[in-house]
This record gives sequence, structure tokens and C-alpha cells, in this order.
Amino acid sequence: MQSDTPDACCGSCATDAALPQQVLWLQWITLAWMALECGASMWAAAQSHSVALLVFGSDSLVEMLSATVVLLQFWRRFPLKKMYADRAAAVLLFALAAVVVSIAWLGRARPMEASWVGIGVTALALVVMPVLASMKRRQARRMNNRALAADAAQSATCAYLAGVTLAGLAIYAVWQIRWVDTVAALVAVPLLIVEGRRAWRGEGCGCA
Repeated sequence: MQSDTPDACCGSCATDAALPQQVLWLQWITLAWMALECGASMWAAAQSHSVALLVFGSDSLVEMLSATVVLLQFWRRFPLKKMYADRAAAVLLFALAAVVVSIAWLGRARPMEASWVGIGVTALALVVMPVLASMKRRQARRMNNRALAADAAQSATCAYLAGVTLAGLAIYAVWQIRWVDTVAALVAVPLLIVEGRRAWRGEGCGCA
């Protein structure tokens, strides 16, 4: 008889007793990259007044939480229940969506400057994140691990946001069209809400 609890929706998705070395390195690389990405994006957003960059940098914080969840699930001194981690990530995503709408509205007429740092960071993320997402997805299937599968989805989401943000920054740098940055930020809102709902529900059996 199968259990109805979220953590037991799929027997094949059980967490392994130990974290493979490859996955451990993947998560540490992710944390290091997201810290760099977040810091550079936030600094660039403050310098250029770009809402899209602010959204991208904020999403990096959520990605850091997602990567940390995978590590904490295997840390015996501090076992983290996935349900609590999922709910925390969902709240952050919903809050981020609300902040994006508010900032986009309040800052729609604020002067903006081209950000070559922002363009560089998002261009690198557009290359790095799909690679990390693919490697995590492969390991998640091999391990039958839901947390790692969800983290792979977060990395893929980060790549999508990088593409949207890069497009907005590049268009502004070339043609000085201010509203493109606002649109690039608002495009992320539906995605943030969908990801938030999936996180709140636990994204059952994401390793399938």
C-alpha cells in the first residue's frame, strides 16, 4: 500500500544514503557561481537602475537556496525536510514576483544606463546554467533524487531568465529603449509564479 504523503509519492524517488562525489562538486560549483552571479548582478542593477538585472540577481538567491537544500538533505548533523525547504523557496518566489511588479511600476520612468557588466554576467550565465542543469538532470535520474531534479529545473529557469535579461540589456545598450528593460523584468513574473506553485506543491516525483 502506497503512502499519500508528498515524500512518498514515488518509491523510486527515495534519497540515497550518501551524496556521490560528482553531485557534491556540482552543488559546490553551483553555490560558488550563484554567489558571484548574484553579487555582480545586484551591483550592476544598482549602477544601471535595471529592474531586469535586479530580478535576475534575486533569482540567483533562490537558486542558491535550492542548491543548499540538496546538500543539507545529505548532512546528517542538520537533516532538512524537503517540504519545509520547498515552502521556503515558494514564499521567496512569490515575494520576488510581487517585488518585481512593484519595482517595475515605480521605476518605469527612472533614468537607466547601459550595463556592460550585466551583459557579461547574463551572457556567461546563458552558457553555464544550461550545462549545470543538464549535468544535474543526468545525476538526478541516475540517483532517483527529487531534490536534485528540482534543482536542475531551477538552473534551467536561471538560464531562461539570463536570456530574457540579456536581450533587454542588449537592446537598451544599442537603441536606448527604456521600456524594454521593464518588459524583460515583467516577463519573468508568470515564470516565478509557476515555479513558486510547483515548489509549494513539492513538485512530486520530479526525477521521473
